[in-house]
Amino acid sequence: MHPIIHAQGRPDRPAIIMAESGETVSYAELDARANRAAHLLRDRGLQPGDAFAVLMENHSRFFDLVWGSQRAGTMMVPISTRLTASEIAYMIEDSGSKLLIASIAYAEVLDGIRERCPQLPVLVLGGAEPGESLVAALDRQPGTPIADPAPGITMLYSSGTTGRPKGIRPAPPESEDVTEAVPLVGLAVMGAGWPADGDMVYLSPAPLYHAAPLGWCTTVHRLGGTVVVMEKFDPEKALAAIENYSVTDSQWVPTHFIRMLKLPEEIRQRYDLSSHRSAIHAAAPCPVPVKRLMIEWWGPIVTEYYAGSEGIGMTLIKSEEWLEHPGSVGRAIYGTLHICGPDGEEVPAGTDGLVYFENARLPAYHNDAEKTADAMHPAGWMTLGDIGHVDDDGFLTLTDRKSHMIISGGVNIYPQEIENLLVTHPKVMDAAVIGAPHDDLGEEVVAVIQPMNINDAGEALEAELREYLAADLSRIKMPRRIDFRPHLPREANGKLYKRELRDEYAAQG
Repeated sequence: MHPIIHAQGRPDRPAIIMAESGETVSYAELDARANRAAHLLRDRGLQPGDAFAVLMENHSRFFDLVWGSQRAGTMMVPISTRLTASEIAYMIEDSGSKLLIASIAYAEVLDGIRERCPQLPVLVLGGAEPGESLVAALDRQPGTPIADPAPGITMLYSSGTTGRPKGIRPAPPESEDVTEAVPLVGLAVMGAGWPADGDMVYLSPAPLYHAAPLGWCTTVHRLGGTVVVMEKFDPEKALAAIENYSVTDSQWVPTHFIRMLKLPEEIRQRYDLSSHRSAIHAAAPCPVPVKRLMIEWWGPIVTEYYAGSEGIGMTLIKSEEWLEHPGSVGRAIYGTLHICGPDGEEVPAGTDGLVYFENARLPAYHNDAEKTADAMHPAGWMTLGDIGHVDDDGFLTLTDRKSHMIISGGVNIYPQEIENLLVTHPKVMDAAVIGAPHDDLGEEVVAVIQPMNINDAGEALEAELREYLAADLSRIKMPRRIDFRPHLPREANGKLYKRELRDEYAAQG
């Protein structure tokens, strides 16, 4: 179960299809390109354990680097394309990256990186950007395996939603065999029900530099399937891709669901989705009405999981189970769940607490022993920082993130509940709820709304939203302030950068 094996047994099978352009890369081509990437890394002096950074849009060449690193024993550091030069330079320096591979699409930010990291070698993908061409450098390398293959790792950085991003350094590979299976393959087949026969066609609508798209795409490649990569998410184009490429499996975030559900009914019904047999989703708990509508539309093929870039554990719930436990993210299929109160003691079923996973393999936060220690329970369990509870059957329901909790007048308020209500309003495209400083209450609840039509923003829509919320929210949870803006600082993987909003409102006094 590895692209090397599939390149030998099914060389002409498409490994990658770029959804919009139709560019196709076979397993034989992917194998040769990955070998060239491994040789290139060696040629640039990178040895097993050394790091290099990648700043690239969704592009077929991204997988050259992923699989090249995986057989060169290096540490690949994918970087979010929405970051500033200062933030990227910090990650490059923090990770100790010895090389940056960047796309011409980010030429402007690349100039700022060069100013901050003048000694850093850079390879550029595409265009006439000054600097050495990545493709030309790869083409000079042989397409045969390197002499000293070793399994590499990927170090992802946290989203930075609550502070400076931190590198999540995974535990080292358990085997020196680059073709050895990894835990996610077993979870995909035994948990999510993915086929192991190599016939799946998988749609990836999110940025490849994020944990879930990268993890699931590489799992599809290990299983011998075809990965259809959207260059950029668009709700109608996603439906068209399912029809055009006879997609069988896919992965989403709730934001994708919301945007597809907001399409006019005639567009939603325009495309043939009959090939589609499995849709997994995560990144944030899905609002119950949204999940219910998706199951009604697509059928009981929607499977939700809860996990994190840290890889400490996973829960999973299929449609049939979810309909019996609405709002749940499932039972643990990897790691053991523990729900603990502020004193660290486990709490009874139905009681909210900090969610921990017990697992034999745990990561560490790179260069941040304090953050690692803060995430650990005295018993050796680790948390992602989420609050939730389990029921008597072991099904986990998430309440919110600990760092997002608002304390207003001494009352704990979880924004997720309010956001989940707001996004179901037909005139709301997106919503963020934060706590802003308040002289008397400590914090006040503020809702920042992205309307479907920005021209609707104003007092009339605010009054309509307050009336809508009043049916389900107590007065203490009702936003004291509702603001409108054309866009929210949300990553394409569904993560909302609340830190940016909180900092903005805090600066207002």
